[in-house]
Amino acid sequence: MTGIIEATRSVFFDFDGPVCEVFSGIPSSEVAENLVDVMREFSVQLSKKMEGLDFMDALRLSPQAGESALRAVEDRLVEAEIAAVKAAGDPTPGCVASLEAARVSGRDVVIVSNNSVECVREFLMRHNLTSLVQDIVGRPTYEPDRMKPSPYTLRIAASRLGVSLEGCTLVGDSVTDIEAAISAGSMSIGYANRAGKSISLAEAGADAVIGSMDLLADALRGDRPFNHRWPAG
Repeated sequence: MTGIIEATRSVFFDFDGPVCEVFSGIPSSEVAENLVDVMREFSVQLSKKMEGLDFMDALRLSPQAGESALRAVEDRLVEAEIAAVKAAGDPTPGCVASLEAARVSGRDVVIVSNNSVECVREFLMRHNLTSLVQDIVGRPTYEPDRMKPSPYTLRIAASRLGVSLEGCTLVGDSVTDIEAAISAGSMSIGYANRAGKSISLAEAGADAVIGSMDLLADALRGDRPFNHRWPAG
């Protein structure tokens, strides 16, 4: 952890998990079912393929039914995500402390997520966290193939900041987060918020794995020493 923090200029936080349990109030399975209903209006055959899938995987399938279907499914998903964060609880324990510590240490802070920008912004505003985050790079609209594990959103985040990806670290709770970081050439910290995740995140190639966001906050605050702090901005 110490070496990673020392080398980190910019911290990228995945949203669902490290920042917020998005579907703690509205089940993700319910969202997936809604997307199936939308797809049924365009292709019954494809809607059957979507049944039982995670909603992100369902979104990835939707272009097969054409541009209109993709747009309808995406738009419904954005609506569902906004409703979900309104029903979700407080930020992930240790998240606010991590965001604050990253900013105080002079590092850039960006949310890089497969969730929509709209839902991330809604949650940050509801919990008065907007001042702790410089930018939000969410799911590319109507381009599900560019979601993580594609490195696309990480590259966009680094480009907007004007920094090298080698000095960026993505904090994420899924294998796709780690894969995206590796493809982008950035560092990664796996957040194991479920039993068994520490193994899968490590096997995926995470540079470090933590079981609590408080550990990240401690490291960024300097409770685990690092050699220098980057200037703000």
